[in-house]
Amino acid sequence: MINFFKTLNPLNILWLAILLFALRAGYLFNAPGKIDLGFARLFSRLLIPASGQFALSPQTDILIAAALVLIQAFLLNHLVNHFNLLGKPSFLPALMYVTVSSLFTPFLVLSPQLICNFFVIWMLFKLFSFYKNKDAISAAYDLGMIVAVGSLVYLPFIYFFLAIWIALIIFKPFHWREWVAGIMGYVTVFFFLAVYYYLNNSLGQFYNIWLPLATKFPDRIDINYYNYLVLIPVAMILVLCFFKLQQNFFRSYVQVRKSFQLLFIIFLMAGLSFYIKAAFQLTHFLLCAVPAAVFFSYYFLYARRRWFYELLFGLLLISIVYFQFNTF
Repeated sequence: MINFFKTLNPLNILWLAILLFALRAGYLFNAPGKIDLGFARLFSRLLIPASGQFALSPQTDILIAAALVLIQAFLLNHLVNHFNLLGKPSFLPALMYVTVSSLFTPFLVLSPQLICNFFVIWMLFKLFSFYKNKDAISAAYDLGMIVAVGSLVYLPFIYFFLAIWIALIIFKPFHWREWVAGIMGYVTVFFFLAVYYYLNNSLGQFYNIWLPLATKFPDRIDINYYNYLVLIPVAMILVLCFFKLQQNFFRSYVQVRKSFQLLFIIFLMAGLSFYIKAAFQLTHFLLCAVPAAVFFSYYFLYARRRWFYELLFGLLLISIVYFQFNTF
């Protein structure tokens, strides 16, 4: 399967759609009676009653989420090929994104984190363009606004603001106007939100948006480790990817090296920002899917032992399907 997706073949779209359905079939036909969409906080921030939380049937919810994942997979594939991150065009980023976004059953439903992945991909388009742009002020301003809208949808997305400054450090010499532009873009969105609160006589509630930022980092997390055995092949692929990146690091173009450094930082940032939510939610880690898919693609594109990487990927797919039927 991996070799088939190493080239840009139109048939890949069909196979990708089939795989997308196959990785969701177990949950689609055994979905619970109700699925919490997780948009209650977004509605409350917009002063909208959250009566539509369960408006969709579980099957409709899963199918809409699958369609969004497919669109995101195509966008990510275009992003990676446009900036030549892998050194050659392929369909592997789309394949890996569809796979990574199916790891756990909470990933398979419509959620704020899934919507935010559109913002992550949009941000990466602008962040990677820093390398060749002489003036990044307008791009930094736009990025600030994207992070602001994303944090309205899902508050932990606010930490992606750091990605703007980190990208400026990695790609460009210091220019204070570019750093301030990002802040201005972020403030612009929340200025208009504050006006909206004022017009609705709710300005006193505006500060409630930021209260979760004061959440203490948890001392312990209660999880069922059996449900996370699927992460064993994921960890193996990531470790192999980083070894492969290290081997080819100085053979790559400067822009590619810097881009992978930024992706790694975003991957860590997305994972560590989970503590803002009062209760541990696995869905949060869907934000790691975009950089993880790029890392996976890099390994599978440059891995040499076909029998090993095909077996490893097959093991990952089998694990995903198996745990869908055994963790309800």
